[in-house]
Amino acid sequence: MNDGSAIDRVVRHLGALAADAAPGTRLPSVRELTAHHHVSPVTVAEATRRLVADGLVETRPGRGAYVAARRAGPPRADLSWQTVALGSRRGGEDEMQALLALPPSGAIPLTGGYLDPDLQPAAALGAALARAARQPAAWQRGPVEGRADLRAEDMVICPGGQAALSSTLRALTIPGDTILVESPTYLGALAAARAAGLRVVPVPADADGVRPDQLAAAFARTGARVFYCQPLYANPHGATLAAARRGEVAEAVREAGAFLVEDDYARDLTVDGDAPPPLAADDPDGHIVYLRSLTKSTAPGLRIAAIGARGPAGARLRAARLLDDLFVAGPLQQAALEFLTAPAWDRHRRSLRVQLRARREALLAALDRHLPSLTPRDVPRGGLHLWVRLPDNTDDVAVTTAAAAAGVTVFPGR
Repeated sequence: MNDGSAIDRVVRHLGALAADAAPGTRLPSVRELTAHHHVSPVTVAEATRRLVADGLVETRPGRGAYVAARRAGPPRADLSWQTVALGSRRGGEDEMQALLALPPSGAIPLTGGYLDPDLQPAAALGAALARAARQPAAWQRGPVEGRADLRAEDMVICPGGQAALSSTLRALTIPGDTILVESPTYLGALAAARAAGLRVVPVPADADGVRPDQLAAAFARTGARVFYCQPLYANPHGATLAAARRGEVAEAVREAGAFLVEDDYARDLTVDGDAPPPLAADDPDGHIVYLRSLTKSTAPGLRIAAIGARGPAGARLRAARLLDDLFVAGPLQQAALEFLTAPAWDRHRRSLRVQLRARREALLAALDRHLPSLTPRDVPRGGLHLWVRLPDNTDDVAVTTAAAAAGVTVFPGR
């Protein structure tokens, strides 16, 4: 029996408790709910947020969730008919809801994939957007591919990396196809693949990135024609594809007659040394589809990314983006261009390198002091993530629940 998503289960549970209790009654804590439903704290937070929006629950910072006072008004509409009319749920919804759920009030969030607000160049972005908004041409319809001065010839501007990734998977596959991904990989990529109706097959990765021998074997066994990869500071494990493996990975993709979707989300998040060039820089025959985003290195609100491929694949991508969004808002494109061509961009990247290194070292030092057995041997040279392997036979959801009880929000590794 399918009882819906994890969030829906928590909503039903909390909603039933709230309906049967008097206003002001304290509801189960985040820790109790995560343990009862075997879900992450962010799932509980999203369920609580929905009930707050419905007026059934109220939250009190630092104290928890309570039954809200009854609101007078007309009877609530019966929307249950929509369950039958809509049919089965789309794949990927649970993953994206968990990815974007706001942490509980007062928690220390270690789940985010964006820069901390203190590291975002908000003032410079605000000034760039203000200048862009005053330019009448920015409000007109531009090229569907995006501004030519903001992209390379084969690229298409997209409203964020997730939109670019979703369009790419739909353009290159049909429902029922197989897609190969690194294991572990970015949660949003799994969500996009499942929403596109794809069968996801993991390929092992280690400290040097995806294993070329396993990638070749996976292509041969599954007949897949798409491999999603983050060769630079992969989310979540932080590995960079080793120089010795770059050619082997490219050869495995060529031999399979396949595409490699290179998600270069972290190119501006280098902490140590210099980042190697993209795999797409050495791709004469058009096997690599290249994705680059500004969002991760600036702020969540700068939803500007680009996706590109050559040949028929590029034409299909451009058509997919046209159908999805027509074009990206001109003022946002103009603001991105204003920011990238101003001295503020270089200053931001220099500062970001220093700040990310300090935060990485602080986290490593805390692990070494308090949990030395969990200190990772391989330290990422960039990106936003530190991937820690728990001892064998450890329940990662139980660890997540214990962390939530201590006011820290993390994702279970599974």
